[in-house]
Amino acid sequence: MIFVLLIACIILLVLLISALKFHPFIAFIIVSIFGGMLFGIPIENIPSAIQKGIGDTVGSILMVLLFGAMSGKLIAESGAAQQISSVLLRISGTKYISWALMLTGFVLGIPLYYNVGFVLLMPLVFTIMYRVNMPAVYLGIPMCAALSTNHGLLPPHPSPAALVVQFQADMGMTLLYGFIIAIPTVIVAGPVLAEFLKKIPSNPIQTFKPREIPENELPGFGNSLFTCLLPVILLAASSLLGMISNMPEGLKKALVFVSDPGMLLLISLLYGTFSLGVFRKMKMGNIMAIYGDSVKDILFILLIVGGAGALKQVLVESGVSQSLAEIVQPMNLPPLILGWFVAGIIRIAMGSATVAGLTTAGIMAPMIPVLGVDPNLMVLAVGSGSLLFSHVNDSGFWLFKEYFNLSIKDTIKSWSLMETVVSVMGLIGTLIVSAIIS
Repeated sequence: MIFVLLIACIILLVLLISALKFHPFIAFIIVSIFGGMLFGIPIENIPSAIQKGIGDTVGSILMVLLFGAMSGKLIAESGAAQQISSVLLRISGTKYISWALMLTGFVLGIPLYYNVGFVLLMPLVFTIMYRVNMPAVYLGIPMCAALSTNHGLLPPHPSPAALVVQFQADMGMTLLYGFIIAIPTVIVAGPVLAEFLKKIPSNPIQTFKPREIPENELPGFGNSLFTCLLPVILLAASSLLGMISNMPEGLKKALVFVSDPGMLLLISLLYGTFSLGVFRKMKMGNIMAIYGDSVKDILFILLIVGGAGALKQVLVESGVSQSLAEIVQPMNLPPLILGWFVAGIIRIAMGSATVAGLTTAGIMAPMIPVLGVDPNLMVLAVGSGSLLFSHVNDSGFWLFKEYFNLSIKDTIKSWSLMETVVSVMGLIGTLIVSAIIS
């Protein structure tokens, strides 16, 4: 009966968002109320459960998302992203151009959110296409595979960062495992897959082209790369230092402070403010204006995160998640595959990877202690599942279709296939890492 009621809630969520075009936040709140009543929470306690879920989830992830968005916007506007991509492409030459585009998307996709990275980098793909006379889809897929993999697997991107909080995972270990899994994933879903897509016809148009900065006004390559990767460097360093035994107490406390994701991204943001801004004669007012614009890009995601947190809290307080864990445990279903599968079904039904990941987190998070699964790997399994088979209900599908001027059929044969390969490779990688560390 519990499964039936939970499925009814998911179906209602899908209908509200997909068919009736409700804003996801409003849909989540409606389903949270409906679910609370179905699962027996006293009606007077439902509002407090919703408020607690929103507060706990948004409060824990707010700084990560906002500081991450600000850093990504500055890297784009300052020309650091343009500098990194230009250097990598000069090094690669025509022969390895697809690998260079993959690497560009992977490096710049760490601080840039998917949509920002896509809009920023696609004009570069089209420019190269006209210069070297190669098929657009062949050049675009490697970069999209890298951006998409980062979006689903690597903090501080919204979905994996929120999943880290929901599953009480370790941000540093999740990032380490994520890198290990992401590298073979982007290779297979990028340059390797692209070789089979050369014959897809495409006549792309250059739309929303970002401002081209003269080469003599760009920041240096070393400065650009270091600023771009600083969050990853700090996170990796803090995780490695945390393994040292007999560390002085004062240093241990400082390490805990620096390794907090919010503080870590604030430090990176402050460094970038000076390295890419103030020290390059950019006025502080203009820098703050860039940061203000970046907030607009993240508010929608924050609302989705809050709404998903409300549903999660309702499932926790009603005891549904515990009951599900007790039902699933005797089935001997591998928890990582279960998390991937649930996220994949919701992704196919609803379109949004973020909604799919966070909805799955609400179902799976309370089950983790019972199932005994590594929470870091569950983040990656659910993140991989949330990327499965993007199609016509996903905004990313239409973004790719319109930029590359493809038919729906060819978009499915290229974009949807690429997303599915990323998802399956992510699951395989997660299972392999799980087998190694077990």
